[in-house]
Amino acid sequence: MTGFEFSKILEKLEKGDRLTFSRVTSMIENEDPRGIAILNEFYPKTGKAFIIGITGPPGSGKSTLVDRMVGEFRKDNSKVGIIAVDPTSPFTGGALLGDRIRMQRHATDKNVFIRSMANRNSLGGIASTTSQVVELFDAFGMDIVLVETLGVGQSEIEIARTADSTIVVLPPGLGDGIQAIKAGILEIADLFALNKADREGIDALESEMKLMLEFNTSEWIPPLCRTVAISGQGVPELIADLKKHKSYLESNGLLEKRRSDRHEFALRELLKSYLIKDLDRLVKENAEFKNIFSKVRVRGISPYEAAEQLYQLILKHG
Repeated sequence: MTGFEFSKILEKLEKGDRLTFSRVTSMIENEDPRGIAILNEFYPKTGKAFIIGITGPPGSGKSTLVDRMVGEFRKDNSKVGIIAVDPTSPFTGGALLGDRIRMQRHATDKNVFIRSMANRNSLGGIASTTSQVVELFDAFGMDIVLVETLGVGQSEIEIARTADSTIVVLPPGLGDGIQAIKAGILEIADLFALNKADREGIDALESEMKLMLEFNTSEWIPPLCRTVAISGQGVPELIADLKKHKSYLESNGLLEKRRSDRHEFALRELLKSYLIKDLDRLVKENAEFKNIFSKVRVRGISPYEAAEQLYQLILKHG
């Protein structure tokens, strides 16, 4: 990319050009250095958007709920970005589901931007570049950024590291399944959306959640909000609870702390990524590195000894 092309892209982003924004988002998702360079230029504009994570088990109605939430946010003219993390296509490497069909009623709204991202077979429910795309949405002037995860693996923990507020969506009928996820959700949930509240079992779900929350000793107790996303029932109340949580974070200085912790975590992860890439390069090119890995394979030395030796070699080679 020439300096002229770079300047033109920056100029178009400044003017709010959606096609250019989509192109740059793809660059960042594909770890194209040009996308990171553009994000670096716009980074001073970040820090204004409120980031909301939406997670929960598959089939809980997350996409429908996000669609309804967007409708509520648009009532006060908020500019809304949606990042929907989808499974990765085994053929293209892209998002398998594509832009969510349920959200397409917002597709013609110039103040709503919808992006599907492949999770790139991440062990958790969000892609490794999601946080960088969130930053770009923020810099592009979004007031609200909604990040919906796959709801599998460690996605609950990952989304909590990305978001200012995290909503966990739970439907009735989970049975013993709720026991398997409760440890994680109790740690990271700021709000619970008890979705599909028109179905049998909602009272039992709410009772069980109330019982679980009795052990919560924090100042903020996550509210339980019944919703029927398909009709929009309970969604205004959920948004009201979300705004209360934002006010709570702001009044206690916790919003800035969460964001500070998030940036520190992102920096550490980037450093790890760079170090691993550098180590992979050295293993391919340097005989000393290859020799250490070979010794581990035949149990000549332990992984702990190897790690120490590799670390010393990295320091030596700079």
